[in-house]
Amino acid sequence: MTLLDIQGLSVTIPSPAGPVQAVRRIDLNIAKGEIHGLIGESGCGKTMTGMALLGLAPAGAQVAARVFQFDGIDLAKSADALRGRRIALISQDPAAALNPVLTIGRQMDDVLRTHTLQPKADRTAAAVALLAATGLPDAAKLLKRYPHQLSGGMQQRVVIAQALATGADFLIADEPTTALDVTVGAQVLALLRQLVADRGLTVLMITHDMDVVAAVCDRATVLYAGLSVETGPASAILTRPRHPYTAALLAALPDAAPHGQRLAAIDGQVPASTKPISGCAFSPRCPAAMTLCHTVPPPARVRGDHRWACHVAEDAP
Repeated sequence: MTLLDIQGLSVTIPSPAGPVQAVRRIDLNIAKGEIHGLIGESGCGKTMTGMALLGLAPAGAQVAARVFQFDGIDLAKSADALRGRRIALISQDPAAALNPVLTIGRQMDDVLRTHTLQPKADRTAAAVALLAATGLPDAAKLLKRYPHQLSGGMQQRVVIAQALATGADFLIADEPTTALDVTVGAQVLALLRQLVADRGLTVLMITHDMDVVAAVCDRATVLYAGLSVETGPASAILTRPRHPYTAALLAALPDAAPHGQRLAAIDGQVPASTKPISGCAFSPRCPAAMTLCHTVPPPARVRGDHRWACHVAEDAP
């Protein structure tokens, strides 16, 4: 069952240098109970897509889409009403997401008081249960502690507990392991996976880390220059990428280079967000680019549930 259906999403932001096309044209289709990765380098439109879903695009931004629906509800009209009720955000910096001068208990209670009609005692019990559900030990004692008294991993678990406290069934996880070391980050990812299984949640995992995609994502969409260029099962994207940009990203991973050899890199620059794109956005950097790639938009190609946009023939290696 499709929970999120987005077709042709664009976000344009006014600036002194002219309109900034933070998101040019993105398609997303996410099923209920799925962890869907949104992949791409900095500036490709990942976070702005998440902000548009939450109704938190910058002031003056123009958000448009052919289809922009969450569970059949028009997000263009109802994003504010859904935010914090059915859609919640897990930020990449838990220390910044938590108020340093308020206890964990107060911050949990603020969320529960906003979203439930429970009396104080029931809210306290709910806060303890939610913190415990994220794997935090001695959850009752944590209520009296402040964020600086917790490790980064514990802070991130509190942020996840706050998202669960809203009652949301769709979580936007924006680089949730960026501020954590590898071991703690792996624990947080395992926790999200478990919560999806136990609570029937759906997660949009915003990331630039292919290891995160491999660890937890069921499906993924690759963005480039504000465009969705490839989408499909995470395993297919990681093992048989169809778009040259996805292949280049995977080739640039440290593990992809033989020991002692120079790491691969993608030459050139991402197109400026203030300039229009002619043809394929990746063509100036693509080693397989043909003449028509520079002037003609790439066609959509489909193989099963794997989709990509490229002039290179479908049966090409």
